[in-house]
Amino acid sequence: MTTTIPAAGTLPWRVGAAGLQVALVHRPRYDDWSWAKGKLDPGEEFAVAAGRETHEETGLRVRLGVPLPGSRYTLLGKDGRPDVKVVRYWAATVVGGDGRLVNEIDDVVWLEPRAAHERLDYARDRDQLLALVRRHQAGTLDTWPLVLVRHAHAVSRSDWDGDDDTCRPLDKGGQLRAKALAPVLAAYGVRRVVSSLSDRCVQTVAPYVRTSDARLRTKRGLSEEGFEADPTRAVAHLERALAKGRPVAVCSHGPLMPTLVDVLRQHAADAAADDRALLERAGADKLDKGEALVCHVSGTGARARVVAVERHRP
Repeated sequence: MTTTIPAAGTLPWRVGAAGLQVALVHRPRYDDWSWAKGKLDPGEEFAVAAGRETHEETGLRVRLGVPLPGSRYTLLGKDGRPDVKVVRYWAATVVGGDGRLVNEIDDVVWLEPRAAHERLDYARDRDQLLALVRRHQAGTLDTWPLVLVRHAHAVSRSDWDGDDDTCRPLDKGGQLRAKALAPVLAAYGVRRVVSSLSDRCVQTVAPYVRTSDARLRTKRGLSEEGFEADPTRAVAHLERALAKGRPVAVCSHGPLMPTLVDVLRQHAADAAADDRALLERAGADKLDKGEALVCHVSGTGARARVVAVERHRP
């Protein structure tokens, strides 16, 4: 029986005096040049593994950017049977790390695309390089993330004894999902969190805020009550986030999601058809409880363009 091995990796990139460059890694065990990547830990999400493996192999801490084409290939398993390895990739921006090599890699080089194309040992790795170069040429490689989060599962209204619905907390399943969201938000380098003041929203993002240096701001306009009183305030909060242009997560409620997603759709006219369709479905679904909708944005304010979209569902 064929086993599927999930893995994830990144293409760290930078632009300097020499133009666009990407980072390749050398594995002495195989004497090959490829991208930083590795297998998922049990229960780990692809995006989280991509950042973790990059740090472990290169010593560099990265923020995930736009997703790139994946790869799928067959390996010979330990039992002699073929295994299928499925790898997902992201473009990535270096945000820290000392570059010290500690795990399976003995060299990291930064090369311009033509030299990287020649250095890579596997034809399948050139698909990601080509996609990254095309993004750079189109001006959609340098992005920042706006992550729209619907609060995780809360205690039901029928089981809640409190008079104030804004105090209704997450249930045990919601608390687990909130903890699982923290490394996802970390993978995209979220620095600011803007949330409804309702406890179930604040508790959804609290694990990430506690384990990062992200700043939390609560807004009545992102609550159900505030939205019912004045729907324009929620839109204004999202437009303000687009104007600032810094990695941000916005946490709110199901009834607000179609309106908030529609704002993002208005900035996604130049996105690929699949990404526009994904946004449309997310708005229609009102997002799942505990879902993170990652929008990769190029530019700010009126010129902000959503150029890629990902759904991280529970």
